[in-house]
Amino acid sequence: MTRVPGIDVTHDKAEALARLDRVHREVRGAYGMAGAAFITAQQVHGDRIAVIDQAMDADRCFSDCDGLVTNQRRVCLGIYVADCCAVYLVDPVRDVLALVHSGKKGTELGIVGKTIDLMASQFGSQPENLIVQLSPCIRPPHYEIDFAADIVTACKERGVKNVHDAGVCTACDRDRYYSYRAEKGKTGRMLALLGRERQAPRL
Repeated sequence: MTRVPGIDVTHDKAEALARLDRVHREVRGAYGMAGAAFITAQQVHGDRIAVIDQAMDADRCFSDCDGLVTNQRRVCLGIYVADCCAVYLVDPVRDVLALVHSGKKGTELGIVGKTIDLMASQFGSQPENLIVQLSPCIRPPHYEIDFAADIVTACKERGVKNVHDAGVCTACDRDRYYSYRAEKGKTGRMLALLGRERQAPRL
């Protein structure tokens, strides 16, 4: 998702997400995921990854986690970002999905590489079969490091061949994206979604 026009999000994260909740629910419904368990992570800028390997019958937020991996069909993974990168990892061969929150700290801790390793150890995913997509995130000159480039490097070092990054900077276009740094912490969050529903969106 991108910035939602007409909603005042100049508040702390909890309030901003509460104000965006209705729209986020509508988007999940438009993509055919309204009936799937909505699984999120607390996002503490760490490297812990939650594994969802059994059916979930209710929404859940995993504490102290920044990554989510699943082989379950009726699950919708969600990560919130506003400068950090949401990293989508899909294994179409083993039918495994992962969604990771990786900013400066998470990237330094190697959370994306650890997710690739976990997909291999838990579900037999091979790096060469993975498709990886990076979301828009903050980049130089608006930020001191290019952690997106480090994420791409980490993927390729593990043998991932299909790594995609559009190179879009969140702080460069605040009409389209929320930027925590550019808006001094008082802003909304983009919602990254990943699930298996194949119904065409009704947006």
